[in-house]
Order: sequence, then C-alpha cells, then structure tokens
Amino acid sequence: QVHLVESGGGLVQAGGSLRLSCAASGCTFISCTAMGWFRQAPGAEREFVGAVTWSGGGTYYADSVKGRFTISRDNAKTTMYLQMNSLKPEDAAVYYCAAKNSEFGMTTLRYDYWGQGTQVTVSS
Repeated sequence: QVHLVESGGGLVQAGGSLRLSCAASGCTFISCTAMGWFRQAPGAEREFVGAVTWSGGGTYYADSVKGRFTISRDNAKTTMYLQMNSLKPEDAAVYYCAAKNSEFGMTTLRYDYWGQGTQVTVSS
C-alpha cells in the first residue's frame, strides 16, 4: 500500500519561493509509475500542476506553472519535490501529491493514491 505525506506548505509573499515535499512509502516502479502534484483553491476544482515518471525522465507541467515550478525526485525515489518560484496570489491552494500505476493520463485526476494535502498561502 502506498502512503503519501506532503509537507512544506506555508505563507509566502508574492514573488517568493517554497519547496513542497511528498514523502512516499510503499512505492514500487509499478505502483508509482507516475507521481503528480495537484492543487485545489477554495471553491475551485482540483487541478493538475505537474507530474514525473518513475525514472524521472519525463516531467510535465500545467501551462500556468511552466517556467516557475520544478518537480524532482530523490535518487531513492522515496521523496518527490515541488520547487515553486515566483509565486503569485493565484497559486494559493491546498497542494496534493498523488501516485498512479501507469503513465497514461498523468495530467488527469485519475490517480490511485493521494496525500492529505498541504496549504500554500501567497500574500500580495
């Protein structure tokens, strides 16, 4: 069973940076073929932010964060990171990490495992 725990959220001023972490236990190259970051602002639907393949060779980003956010994984593949730079007020949301056993549909919500989320607040 895969267990995901996010951390690193907080309050930051617009233009600032934050690094989120997703600690993954129970992951294998099958159960965590792809891992992703999603976010959900109050009153809005959960949306795709970015995703990475197990090998780390493929990364994908939403247009709204391209050039500002970077996803990475540690060599042991137990932790995934989301480096967020040049943050904007519209980036404020609860951020979730997720894992799935396929690279198909990495940019959709069809993931098998989800964390509990971490709050990111951006002040203007």
